[in-house]
Amino acid sequence: MTPAHYFAYGSNMNPARVVDRGIRFTQISAAVLVGYVLSFNKRSREQKGAGHANIVIQLDGCVEGVLYQLESANEIEKMDVFEHVPTNYSRDVVSVKTQADELPAWTYFANPKVVLSGLKPPCWYLAHLLRGRPYLSDRYHEMLESIECVP
Repeated sequence: MTPAHYFAYGSNMNPARVVDRGIRFTQISAAVLVGYVLSFNKRSREQKGAGHANIVIQLDGCVEGVLYQLESANEIEKMDVFEHVPTNYSRDVVSVKTQADELPAWTYFANPKVVLSGLKPPCWYLAHLLRGRPYLSDRYHEMLESIECVP
């Protein structure tokens, strides 16, 4: 079965960005991915020395994000273009927890060849993550606000 949900943990937590990208969805909710942590270790294509969001396995970790219920299962293919699959990211199915359920959802993982430690997100990029505020816990949002960004 192909998932009809997309779990966004990076700049696509901003619903306006997803709409601008032409991705059609019918519902938005909060979700958590257990066993991972957020990292900004994916090298930016646009800004040298800057990093974009990625998720990294960490058994005691969790990543909060925005869960989009896609209008159709193949709607996710449109996002592949923006995530530069397969060059920058690959897409895979994960299991996310919502208030009501546990669901399979598509998400993106940075390819090892574009990963570099010690990067910081650009301020404009981090602002997109912060616009996911309605779907994040206060603690997680505060953690995002505390991340040092680069101009």
